[in-house]
Amino acid sequence: MFYNVLKVKDLIDLEDQKFDRKVLMEKDNSCLSVIALKKDEIIDTHTSVCDAAVIVIDGEIEIHFDAQKFKIDKGEMLMFKKDAHHKVVALKDSKFLLIKI
Repeated sequence: MFYNVLKVKDLIDLEDQKFDRKVLMEKDNSCLSVIALKKDEIIDTHTSVCDAAVIVIDGEIEIHFDAQKFKIDKGEMLMFKKDAHHKVVALKDSKFLLIKI
């Protein structure tokens, strides 16, 4: 996979699934993943052991923290600190990169 030009949004496809995740790189607790969610699907409340960034490559998602929620559109990014309780809601069929460092 290294030294290849990749079309990120084509790396994962839902077909009949509601959720899919493909890990592209991983070392210790850090990783780079591409995630796909069908509209109205939810990744339930959880925390990350690393600081994280989410970059939407297709669709639109909301990330809910304790008292705040952020709508992230295609081409936008949200960064957050580790241990922040959050959940992800797909407002449209969506694909996004998850970077944990």
